[in-house]
Amino acid sequence: MWIQKKKELVGNFRNAGRAWCRKAEAVLVHDWPQDAVGQAIPYGIYELTTNRGHVCIGDCFDTPRFAVEAISNWWEAEGRRRFPKTERLLVLADAGGSNSCRSRVWKVQLQEQLCDACGLEVTVCHYPAGCSKWNPIEHRLFSHISTNWAGVPLRSFDTISRYIAGTTTANGLQVTVSLKRGGNESGERVSDNDMRRLRLASHTVCPAWNYTLSPRPA
Repeated sequence: MWIQKKKELVGNFRNAGRAWCRKAEAVLVHDWPQDAVGQAIPYGIYELTTNRGHVCIGDCFDTPRFAVEAISNWWEAEGRRRFPKTERLLVLADAGGSNSCRSRVWKVQLQEQLCDACGLEVTVCHYPAGCSKWNPIEHRLFSHISTNWAGVPLRSFDTISRYIAGTTTANGLQVTVSLKRGGNESGERVSDNDMRRLRLASHTVCPAWNYTLSPRPA
């Protein structure tokens, strides 16, 4: 499972690309943040073996808690039903941002929301800095979403959701979408004691980027 996020300004702004229409749509000349309805944070999850994607759209802050909630929501809505015998998850993510390999909140939320709550063993492998272009989610999910809404002003969260959910390819890509409004304020901190309570085992190869979290005893 590969994960990635991509931010988009929501408002009457120009969107690169071409779209067939009788008359060009009027948009603002500049995409100033103060003229936006908000900022959409599509956090994508892509299953390589099934060619399926799930995108959770946030409208608040790009935080580690939100990142893990997106994975947890996917598991509860789809993963648990389609992979009933699964006991482990392999997550491939970038090394920075809300799912940073250095983020304590990211690791604590993985422990609480996936390992403890769902009983899953979670192995995380981070791409080295600057190597996110090798992440398959860029070429197999987000690139097709960008092509699907090319030339269409993203004026509302509903518009973004509809275009993401309507993204398909000749190879059978299917995408589901969920919208999470509010919450996930920034500035969350994790103490040293909280880190010591994690069941975290770093791998011998590149331990800063590769580690496994296991469920804690009830």
